Amino acid sequence: MRRILALDIGTVRIGVAVSDPLGMFAQGIAVLPAEGAWLEELDALVAQYDPEMLLLGIPIRTNGTRGPEALRIEECAAMLGNRYPDLKVVLHDERFSTSIAQQALLEGDVSRKNRKGKVDKVAAALILQSWLDRRCGGVS
Repeated sequence: MRRILALDIGTVRIGVAVSDPLGMFAQGIAVLPAEGAWLEELDALVAQYDPEMLLLGIPIRTNGTRGPEALRIEECAAMLGNRYPDLKVVLHDERFSTSIAQQALLEGDVSRKNRKGKVDKVAAALILQSWLDRRCGGVS
């Protein structure tokens, strides 16, 4: 099995996570700026990790509907599908991933200064781990 790259696409930063080659564990690997040359940086990560799939977190509201942010992610998914025609692009519910990532970093006693740079890749890792666990029959 090839790896999976997961993206937590925000308006300021994009968290990136990758699965291990067996598809069991997720690890946050990068935070990209949401403006500027993030696609070129993503190109380098795609070349480095050779994933079979891009997994994008999509913010589904608690009532199950999709708001403007979800529509922005769907547009981004379409654009990435065109940019990487050999990769499957999948959307996965990212509900509360950023809040959970912030809480995990707080509990890990990560300083406020260091949290800002890490929360996005931790959120991407949570999104990916949730998808991996569901695929393997877990209860995440």
